[in-house]
Amino acid sequence: MADSGYQGIIKFHVNSKTPIKKQKNQKLTKEEKVYNRELSRIRVLIKNVNRRIKRFKIICDKYRNKRRRHGLRMTIICGLQNMNLQVV
Repeated sequence: MADSGYQGIIKFHVNSKTPIKKQKNQKLTKEEKVYNRELSRIRVLIKNVNRRIKRFKIICDKYRNKRRRHGLRMTIICGLQNMNLQVV
């Protein structure tokens, strides 16, 4: 899932989805607008989850601990966020 700035990503990642851009001197059809709206709703949810995970400094800053623990810590952080999403 990407925004319209990543139009060429489909060549590299077949399963990626990007909004449909309007062509020059043409408007988007009603179906294309609905598709873009649904895609943006999903993308906002994903961005909100990423924002919650980035509250932990392990994501935002340079990781200064041992590499072998990074995956474990990421799993714990994501698990905490998943648990938080289920409670709310």
